[in-house]
Amino acid sequence: MDEDYWREHGVQVIKAGTLDANTAQTPGMHREAAINAARVGAQKIWAGTVKIDANAKTGAHHHGALESVIYVIRGQARMRWGEKLEYVAEAGPGDFIFVPPYVPHQEINASTDEPLECVLVRSDNEAVVVNLDIEPVEKPEEVAWIDPIHRKHTHD
Repeated sequence: MDEDYWREHGVQVIKAGTLDANTAQTPGMHREAAINAARVGAQKIWAGTVKIDANAKTGAHHHGALESVIYVIRGQARMRWGEKLEYVAEAGPGDFIFVPPYVPHQEINASTDEPLECVLVRSDNEAVVVNLDIEPVEKPEEVAWIDPIHRKHTHD
């Protein structure tokens, strides 16, 4: 290896203002790629940001065989999923959301006045988005986030 090898093939910093909007999009959201095959040579991962305007909801979609992780930076995310988007749960700043392969889902900004901003990571180097024609149910089933930090809430 020559002495400059790691300069060209080592760590790369992707500055905030340089993300690429030329990636798969879904109505109601704006995705920008930071890490993918084309930009940095990533072979097994895709990462970027997603923004959803206040009170907006995306179209129903899934991401094929990819696993997705969403980290909420700002705002309140409401996720709907299922064959008829019949399940619902919410996540706020600092929360992680895991979306398994092929799960039909919809991201909703639960806030009426604040944008929803998230970091998105997927398990392959290219963005796969399959937009679906699903009519959401009228009354989704509430599903609580239950983990060591978020206990199930009881209603009085």
